[in-house]
Amino acid sequence: QVQLVESGGGLVQAGGSLRLSCAASGSILLDVMGWYRQAPGKQRELVATITAGGSSNYADSVKGRFTISRDNAKKTIYLQMNSLKAEDTAVYYCTLRQIPTMAVYWGQGTQVTVSS
Repeated sequence: QVQLVESGGGLVQAGGSLRLSCAASGSILLDVMGWYRQAPGKQRELVATITAGGSSNYADSVKGRFTISRDNAKKTIYLQMNSLKAEDTAVYYCTLRQIPTMAVYWGQGTQVTVSS
């Protein structure tokens, strides 16, 4: 069982920046990790993913503004969010897809609120 703990959410003005962190309870060396978000009344959506090799993928809505990264030694991934918009307001969830079991784990979520 893997536990994921997110941190770094908060309230920020439009145009500002936040950095989210997600710490895993075990090794993430082989695992695919990522961030999803869910706004009120909307479905959970992919924000960004990063493979063990460091390849990243982003939703079109955040390309050029958000950067996902990982530090395997610290068992942590990050989401640097710049030029934040009101529509980025959501609960952000960290996720891990374990290799090779393919089991998926989720964090408890961290609230990001962008005021316009």
